Amino acid sequence: MLIRSTWTLTVSQPTVLPRAYNLELVKQLHRQLGLEIGGEGIPPISASAILGYYQTSRDFFTFQPEEFYSLTMCGLREPEAKAISALNLSSKLEFLGAKFDVINREDEITSYEALYGALVANEPEPVKRLKLQFATPTAFAQQGVTLPLPVPTLMFRSWLERWNEFAPIYLGSDDLLGYLCGAIMLKQHKIQTRSFQLPRGYVNGFTGEVTLQVMNGAEPLLANVADLLVVYAKFAGTGIKTRLGMGHTLV
Repeated sequence: MLIRSTWTLTVSQPTVLPRAYNLELVKQLHRQLGLEIGGEGIPPISASAILGYYQTSRDFFTFQPEEFYSLTMCGLREPEAKAISALNLSSKLEFLGAKFDVINREDEITSYEALYGALVANEPEPVKRLKLQFATPTAFAQQGVTLPLPVPTLMFRSWLERWNEFAPIYLGSDDLLGYLCGAIMLKQHKIQTRSFQLPRGYVNGFTGEVTLQVMNGAEPLLANVADLLVVYAKFAGTGIKTRLGMGHTLV
């Protein structure tokens, strides 16, 4: 089971949160889900920050009453997906003294088998251009440092590791990654660097739009597996600290 749940939020008055609010928000949501944070090498939950327009000062974000905001949580494994499905935020989301009104919820529910069947096993016509939007700062762990760049090898490795960890259908590892990166190139991007604040320090990441191009002559099967992993990215997120709100990916 896979789930992607998105809540639409508003505030009734200007609402101030510290820039490093994400950890406390994630802790509270996990308490409401009845789940522990940490302990897994690859987190079975990804989340977005609170997305939308807000004013930024040195240490704080101010959310405005005339704006709409969104919060997304995704479950990549059966227990976490079921817990998110059953999560009832009622009409309020309150943390760190802030109060958000919950005015809508939308769920996208599928399964690994359904995605694999529709995008690979049924042998659809390959998609030649794969377009992604990175809504929150995205970065990769690379030789002890973080790399805030949309390198295709690192993006596909991130998605493939999560798929192989949680899916009942194993796709392959280094050999598949090598084939994918030999068949797909970065066509174009429109990105910028943004910092993601943590309780102690920050991480630089990129946000914006990225287009991947399947090269002429690529095996249709490889193109379809690439498309599968790109679609999976909207559940799994991309790169590091996806549980805390980094790497939130739209397709």
